[in-house]
Amino acid sequence: MDATEAAAAATAAATQAAAAAAAAAAAAKATAAQQQKQQQQQQQQQQQQQQQQQQQQQHQQQQQQQQQQHQQQQQQYQQQQQQYQQQQHQQHQQHQQHQQQQHHHHQQQQQQQQQQQQQQQQQQQQQQQQQEEEG
Repeated sequence: MDATEAAAAATAAATQAAAAAAAAAAAAKATAAQQQKQQQQQQQQQQQQQQQQQQQQQHQQQQQQQQQQHQQQQQQYQQQQQQYQQQQHQQHQQHQQHQQQQHHHHQQQQQQQQQQQQQQQQQQQQQQQQQEEEG
């Protein structure tokens, strides 16, 4: 819901509150003094609703900022993946130049690097979850 919709909803709520207050006043057939008190209460209610509307708008702005940060993290993560693919490609070229005796040892190194990469991915996912929970 954007600011315009929030303002419209707050206006509608204020109108409903005013109608309810007027109906209550008519039903009670209150004295002039009581009616003045109700009007004051009604104004206070409207002020509270306006404050709530401002808080809603601030909350929306915070959400938008968090979304932007989340997108930036995803972009960085994609760049890291691209770098990792390039590294694999270079290792593969070196691998062809190596002799068969070193071949087995080289595969072990590659497996270790892949495990490290998986751990990094898990850490990143945990960070994203924490941010979403905080938001």
